[in-house]
Amino acid sequence: MKMDYCVFGTNNMEASIRFYDSLFDETALTQVLATERMTFWQGEGFAFAIAKPFDQKPATNGNGTMMGFSVDSEAEVKRLHQKAIDLGGCCEGGPAQRGPKFSAYVRDLDRNKIAFSV
Repeated sequence: MKMDYCVFGTNNMEASIRFYDSLFDETALTQVLATERMTFWQGEGFAFAIAKPFDQKPATNGNGTMMGFSVDSEAEVKRLHQKAIDLGGCCEGGPAQRGPKFSAYVRDLDRNKIAFSV
């Protein structure tokens, strides 16, 4: 079994699309589909999406919920972490060695937690 996709809820689709389009602009993830309710980016073997909640209630982030992106180098971990902050995200743990992985943590504009690691 392997991960197929991850979806984060958003309360501001346009701002989220700008955030993720810019965050992913130098990566292998490409925006492949956008509807009024969902926008998808696809990479090798998985997809990532943002969505307005189906039940039409406000999107909330899950406490303890996180999406991790595996990247190719410590430099890429640092670059993506800083870029997310520059785009309006907030730091949840700067780039550092943590156990067997070099990783960094941020929250997006809707406070969803993202990890970058190598």
